[in-house]
Amino acid sequence: MAEIKDPENTILMELKGGTVTIELMPDLAPKHVERMKELARAGKYDNVAFHRVIEGFMAQTGDVANGNMEDNFNLRAAGTGGSDLPNLPAEFSKVPHARGTIGAARSANPDSANSQFFINFKDNDFLNGQYTVYGQVISGMEHVDALTRGEPPANPDRMISVKVAADA
Repeated sequence: MAEIKDPENTILMELKGGTVTIELMPDLAPKHVERMKELARAGKYDNVAFHRVIEGFMAQTGDVANGNMEDNFNLRAAGTGGSDLPNLPAEFSKVPHARGTIGAARSANPDSANSQFFINFKDNDFLNGQYTVYGQVISGMEHVDALTRGEPPANPDRMISVKVAADA
């Protein structure tokens, strides 16, 4: 387990293989960090499917409206929704989309990010400056690497639980 420097800005994501520790970047993207913590504290990310997992690219999850595998789950709808909170403005930066970074998923509108996010499997420089980066996996990336692939996967993996380390 990685050393947690700032428990208030660290996420503990429980996957089937173990814990993924994510260091959030509040100085870089304060609104996105705040949203992730708010949804995690409300339990909204618990049991949400990884609905889009592309080999050599990224794993996407976070559809709290349609992705909860314990609450009227419909695999075809997963990835089409967000939360009941307003969309977030883009918080682009010079931080690259490197392996293990967390990026805000959105539609074609740069200010449409809400609850969905992705974890980069590799350096995806073509995303730089186009999607908000607001976190970095600091341990447990092997559990992300082990996620079932597919768009959507036939039997998707899920985030079992997502907590702010300060609350764990």
